[in-house]
Amino acid sequence: MSANHRKTQEVLLACAYFVGAEVFFRTTRGAISYEAGKYLVILFIIMGMFYKGLSGKGYPYFLYLMFLVPSVFVASTTLSFDVNFRTNIAFVLSGPVCLGVAALFCYDKKVSFDEMSQILLYMVLPIITHTAYVYLYTPNLEEVLTSAVSNREAAGGFGANQVAGILGLGMFIMAIRLFTKSPSFRLKIINALLLGLISFRAITTLSRGGVITAIASILVFSFFYYIQVSSKKRNDIIGIFALFCISLTITWFVSASQTGGLTNLRYANKDHLGREREDLTTGRGELFAHEMEGFITNPFFGIGSSRAKDQRIEIEGQGVTSHSEFSRTLAEHGMFGVVILIILLFKPLDIRVKNKRNYYFFAFMAFWFLTINHMSMRIAMPAFIYALALLQVTNDKRSIYRKQIKPQTV
Repeated sequence: MSANHRKTQEVLLACAYFVGAEVFFRTTRGAISYEAGKYLVILFIIMGMFYKGLSGKGYPYFLYLMFLVPSVFVASTTLSFDVNFRTNIAFVLSGPVCLGVAALFCYDKKVSFDEMSQILLYMVLPIITHTAYVYLYTPNLEEVLTSAVSNREAAGGFGANQVAGILGLGMFIMAIRLFTKSPSFRLKIINALLLGLISFRAITTLSRGGVITAIASILVFSFFYYIQVSSKKRNDIIGIFALFCISLTITWFVSASQTGGLTNLRYANKDHLGREREDLTTGRGELFAHEMEGFITNPFFGIGSSRAKDQRIEIEGQGVTSHSEFSRTLAEHGMFGVVILIILLFKPLDIRVKNKRNYYFFAFMAFWFLTINHMSMRIAMPAFIYALALLQVTNDKRSIYRKQIKPQTV
């Protein structure tokens, strides 16, 4: 049984491990169910709520959860007769519910910077395992890469978008550890090497979203970390940033060499023959426009949960799932979706105002926002990263309880 002050940390560590391992379990078919990662995070968080309670200041996230409900009733009248109602609703709402529950629990709870580092370590360890699996699954990339499009085989036999997304998280965490948990030259080299190994497999999936998200979030983190530390430590950070750039540059050139230049073509938005592609977003822009049209057509209650995908099945014969949680929320929830997005974007700023020394805040928010706009909320990762941004991360050391010794009577 954990000590009372450790219960929050134990819950977050359990969630972190399964967030990092979720895509690996899906890849290897080792999970109880496809959505098991999200359900486990929800289960652990509810257990944490039982022991540690909630902050009353986080009530907007309770409203957020309530505003998800009307779309279910709308969907009961708009979804096609032959669809599996429960499965479709669970698929699109499990991620938002996971975010809401995790946000309720994490809001304004205190953890130290060392505890946050431990949470991130628990998240990245299964990602390192996943990276090793991908290397063993496809040792020779030239055998599977024939065009400049995202490749399932290069991603370990699973969806390249999700694999690149979780490996992007690994890049992000290893970069953070390179900056904050590398006191010796040896540790700097080890962390830089792990960063390079994870980056190589993320880049060679040829799925760009996870890599771009990781690099952007690392830049945000390094900026706020630099301005928060003492002037004596800034020279060291500049050196570490140079090591990060060297590691990433070497990784890029090795990736280009191992893929016959396909990575260069992919990130330049060209096909394998070097011709410019018309659509930079690989179909995501069209999906976004379609969902915004749904919002304009039904601005009050929306079109209902999972209806956007259902409409594409009716019109095109195939149900391409949304890649942007932003447009999907507006289309399926209507005005409730507008309120949901306002809560998600602006409520976290309360935490930032209270604690401006938390150099994780904007990096976590950037990672969440970029992730939900290239792969929606297919996995628990963006929900949990968002919740971590709501923690009060401080340098305060917990007070040690000393039992009072009563004087003995003769």
